[in-house]
Amino acid sequence: VNACVDVVLSGVKLLEALGLEPGDGRNHVVLNSRQDLKEAFAHFMEKGAAAERFFSDAESFHHIARTASEYPGAQARGNAALIGQKLATNPDLKILLCGPVGPKLHELLDDNVVVPPESMQERDEFHLILEYQAGEEWGKVRAPTANRFIFSHDQSNGALNMLEVFVSTLDDFQPDLVVLSGLHMMEGQSKEMRQRRLMEAVASISDIPTDIPIHLELASMTDQDFMSNIIHQQVFPLVNSIGLNEQELLFLTQSASGPHASLTSWSGVPDVGVVSDILFWILKEHGKTAERASDLTRIHFHTLAYHILVTVDGYWGNQVAAVAAGARAAGTQACATETIDTSKVFLKAPLEFVTSQTGAPAKISLNPDEPVVHWHREGISFHFTPVLVCKDPVRTVGLGDAISAEGLLYSEAYPQ
Repeated sequence: VNACVDVVLSGVKLLEALGLEPGDGRNHVVLNSRQDLKEAFAHFMEKGAAAERFFSDAESFHHIARTASEYPGAQARGNAALIGQKLATNPDLKILLCGPVGPKLHELLDDNVVVPPESMQERDEFHLILEYQAGEEWGKVRAPTANRFIFSHDQSNGALNMLEVFVSTLDDFQPDLVVLSGLHMMEGQSKEMRQRRLMEAVASISDIPTDIPIHLELASMTDQDFMSNIIHQQVFPLVNSIGLNEQELLFLTQSASGPHASLTSWSGVPDVGVVSDILFWILKEHGKTAERASDLTRIHFHTLAYHILVTVDGYWGNQVAAVAAGARAAGTQACATETIDTSKVFLKAPLEFVTSQTGAPAKISLNPDEPVVHWHREGISFHFTPVLVCKDPVRTVGLGDAISAEGLLYSEAYPQ
């Protein structure tokens, strides 16, 4: 239910086109001005971390969006959600896409994508995606890795306007899988509005027949109370699967006082043992067990260097192929090649690691002949694979979406 036109361009070039001078970085939870935009972009560029923010001033945002879309070399494309587009490249699949679809987005969508008439609107929602390359400099700031900073003034996705329309069209469409994204967009709303809308979203999601697996793709968030609500009483127990990256994973454990919650940020490649502890805790505390009425049985974690697919035993099959397919998608999509071109990729994953920093860890050494490693912990299976990381990425946007989509395509959900 999260659909928009992504305008993708160089962050530094856009800020220069807006006449903004380089300066010190500073994190802002909401962007209220160009100054905030400049500071937040510098802050995340310096960390090389992905982030997404709401821009509160509509008029100023539309001016920036116009400057961005007219900038030479800016690309416009629909993200709607990028998972839908990725799945639509498979000729055997039909995709029902629901979200605020404007005229520009409609023409960007694949022919396999069906849009219900109720979700069409007169005006597109624009998201601005400011990319930067590894080693790129802006004033004193130097990016350690390639990444992107996203911002928007998006009211319809922010209110999840199309969720009810989406759920009501499922009866006719009879899906095999439902994918949800866009909860993070609600952060631009007031607390009361958000709370009310989240309750309505939960009621809507509860109406989806229980034999249809639901995957929730998380994204960059800043409000710990809101994240805590999503985890505890509301969304997590209703979905079967979640997809997330290292920023979202750390934020999640901080919001719910999970393991390693005192860690403020990752330094370099996230430690596999730490990541595994948090993933294990999510499924142990919030996943499906004999005593707990939760449907959550699968987490697909992706970071630049490696991916881990974690599943509660007895609910999913084909994990080796699924996690490998996700890793392959990361390498091909970032380099924009059909298959992995070994001259364009490198390994960044640790070749040896421990599987936990708290439990009884196993020590694992990677074997290139069997790139997917499997281990087990109290009824939960972990499948780990390194990623062939693109040296000079052509596209960083939507990489997580492509990884999750590809992993879902290969995952086998056992009927319960």
